[in-house]
Amino acid sequence: MSTAVDRFNQGGIVSASAPVTQTAAVEQARAVAEVAAAVQVAQQCPRDIRRAWADMEEACSRLGLAERAFYKVPNRGQGPSVHLARELLRIWGNGDAGVHELSRDDSRGMSEVRAFAWDQQTNVRQSRTFQVPHVRMVGKDRKPLTDTTDVYLLNQNIGARAVRECIFAILPADFTAQAQEICRTTLERGDGKPLVDRVAEMVAWAKQELGVTVLMVEARLGRKRGLWTAADLADLKVLFGSIKRRETTVEDEFPPERVTAAEITGQPATAEVPGGAE
Repeated sequence: MSTAVDRFNQGGIVSASAPVTQTAAVEQARAVAEVAAAVQVAQQCPRDIRRAWADMEEACSRLGLAERAFYKVPNRGQGPSVHLARELLRIWGNGDAGVHELSRDDSRGMSEVRAFAWDQQTNVRQSRTFQVPHVRMVGKDRKPLTDTTDVYLLNQNIGARAVRECIFAILPADFTAQAQEICRTTLERGDGKPLVDRVAEMVAWAKQELGVTVLMVEARLGRKRGLWTAADLADLKVLFGSIKRRETTVEDEFPPERVTAAEITGQPATAEVPGGAE
């Protein structure tokens, strides 16, 4: 039967095949001791599940968390955010998660990164190891990154997405599903103001902060402003939050309407005669 330390080492923290220097051996011994201590403390002070559920419901009922609970990004879909994942892990208790940069090769323009989440009480661990090219998409082009700070931030940002997956893998599915449902309800309810006032505030904020007009939103929703629902406002809050965090752009989410030649010239389009003119 494997011990807690053995199972943690199998996650990739200690590699028996790698050459071990004296400094590395000391660090490995320290890491093993920390793992054993964390598991022992967590098992001696087990989480209060009822309290965790109550704390989750209270936290997700706050508008501040609900507004950061979801993301929407082109080509990557939408869903619960890393902010919600970290908060739920904190509430659940006896857990840890993070991102480790394992190696960086500036000559190849590549980093190796590991993201992990660990339930210290049950010693259940999820990890993802992946390579991150040192490039950033600018429009449709790849821009190489050479600045150390830019590379670090890139690794952390991409690692955060993997951390989110790892955290949700170790948390109970019904716990996270209930949290998302409460956050969605909180977004729809808002801060208790009438819907018409919340629409007015959002429209003013979107125009000032993002340059998004009422006409742009109406075109996206397919409905006039007076017909927007609380669910529409919740979706827009998620979208505007992602734009604010630069996860997507106004141009991608609100593409300009296509204008035909007939609309420009004011002349009706001529229909083609089957078979051509005789």
